[in-house]
Amino acid sequence: MNWSAHKKGICLIHLATLLFGFSGLFGKFLSCSSLVIVFGRTVFAALTLFLAIRFFTDQEGAVKTGRHLGWYALQGLLLAVHWCAFFYSIQISSVAIGLITFSTFPLFVTFMEPAFFKEPLTLFNVGCAVAVFIGICLVVPDLDLSNQFTRGAFWGIFSGFTFALLAMVNRKNVKTLHPIRVSLFQNLFAALFLLFPLLITSPAPPGIRDIGLLVILGVIFTALAHTLFISSLSIISAQTASVIIGLEPVYGIFLALFLLSEVPDLKTIVGGIIIIITTMAAGWQSSRSAQP
Repeated sequence: MNWSAHKKGICLIHLATLLFGFSGLFGKFLSCSSLVIVFGRTVFAALTLFLAIRFFTDQEGAVKTGRHLGWYALQGLLLAVHWCAFFYSIQISSVAIGLITFSTFPLFVTFMEPAFFKEPLTLFNVGCAVAVFIGICLVVPDLDLSNQFTRGAFWGIFSGFTFALLAMVNRKNVKTLHPIRVSLFQNLFAALFLLFPLLITSPAPPGIRDIGLLVILGVIFTALAHTLFISSLSIISAQTASVIIGLEPVYGIFLALFLLSEVPDLKTIVGGIIIIITTMAAGWQSSRSAQP
């Protein structure tokens, strides 16, 4: 691989990570509930991905069996729960707390992988888990659930847990299907699963401004971000990608600082640094272990 191609891959993964980090800010930009945000995001993302597949890719890899459909449904359900928890965490606390606590998902992956894939639990994995736990203790202000920042941190951790479950399911499914097609069906089923709770709770409908923001969130910060991320993996190594994607909370926190004037306190910053560095190290080590 020549140097110019490598630089292109690095630029693609950094741009995807920036877009992923920016998406968290929509929890503050939008005035509608997390259910409405995620429903709008998944609808517009699914539509965009469908058009991309229809006009810019081949038609191989469609749903072939009911088993594939079942996997897509499970992925969509997990994605819907994950994003609802993620945006709710940000709405009741801050972008920094939502992003940092979500980024604890490798802690859950560490303990899920041995159960899902019969892989050994190493001392390095346990050490990373302990470090992430220390970071969580610093980010969570106290154990009083009447504190909205504490509740936000717990919802952020729950979003990390559901994302780890989604990662486990994706790892089983994505080997046989095109990643962009997987992303399309995940978003489609997530939208379908959200229809029932939307009908039951009847949240306030989004205004014209919110609809415009939801289109941007779905098209640019979801469909485009996933496409850029997947494209980068055809150029750079998974090891490099895993390290760079760990910068998502960093991008998000800096964007929130400049666009929302959200300044994290010192404990949150220290806890976030511990969590981010640990998860990046865990991603780098995992990629090395996966190499032949």
